[in-house]
Amino acid sequence: MYTFLTTSPWADYELIDAGNFEKLERFGKHILARPEPQAIWDPHLPASEWQRANATFTREKGSQERGQWKIKAGTPEQWIIGYERPDGLKLRFRLGMSSFKHVGLFPEQDPNWQFIYQQTRKRRAAQPRVLNLFAYTGAATLAARAAGADVTHLDSVKQVNFWARDNMEASGLDGVRWLVEDAMKYVRREVKRGSKYQGLILDPPAYGRGPNGEKWQLEDELNEMLKLCKELLDPQDHFFLINLYSLGFSALILENLVHEIFPEARQTREIGEIYLHDKAARKLPLGTFCRFAT
Repeated sequence: MYTFLTTSPWADYELIDAGNFEKLERFGKHILARPEPQAIWDPHLPASEWQRANATFTREKGSQERGQWKIKAGTPEQWIIGYERPDGLKLRFRLGMSSFKHVGLFPEQDPNWQFIYQQTRKRRAAQPRVLNLFAYTGAATLAARAAGADVTHLDSVKQVNFWARDNMEASGLDGVRWLVEDAMKYVRREVKRGSKYQGLILDPPAYGRGPNGEKWQLEDELNEMLKLCKELLDPQDHFFLINLYSLGFSALILENLVHEIFPEARQTREIGEIYLHDKAARKLPLGTFCRFAT
């Protein structure tokens, strides 16, 4: 049976509405409208509500990702929002409007940040080693670090790592190891070195490039990546989490991979979809995931 995960109530974030291939969100005090290819239904709210957006993203002609923000006067291009959970996880994130519609945070990952924080605290190791691959702006990294982990944060884009460092400092944390690396090359080296981790986190894109032009294609590389990750996991004390946001990449594919590579996790694993719900309680799917722990 599949599991469906969604965010808990969060003071500084809400999905207000979704439809007509767009979503309307509030981050702190600011409302943003941006494309969302999964929102194929009609919006619930009238156009007048969408016009309240402080910033609206419009794609360039012929591009699925790149475009421009139309920002109303008085709206900052960067701002800080808070994130706090009853279990003690408390972080702060710097947001900004990029030319690829993203703002530096994926709020639907809230249940996974809580999983990372709680599972890190459960490890038997005094200071669990956690590796975060394709780590972007570091929300998962910071959840592990806040729980006391020795965290290695790896992303192929230097500027993204600078952004993650800003989030670390805003959250009052330190001590993260930052790497600008190709994920596959690094994991292969770690396996050869005999390294072991008590936590592994992966959020790979459908397509990407390493810092030296190394090619990443999800369907071509994921099988090998997961096999290498198994060799890196401490067999007696670990947690594992993978997120996939690639249209058409079914949870069934992820289930088959995990079943073959991690058969011992059959009793504890969760596989399914992550979604956000808007004010009309419609569910916006935002990817698949698998997670398990010893």
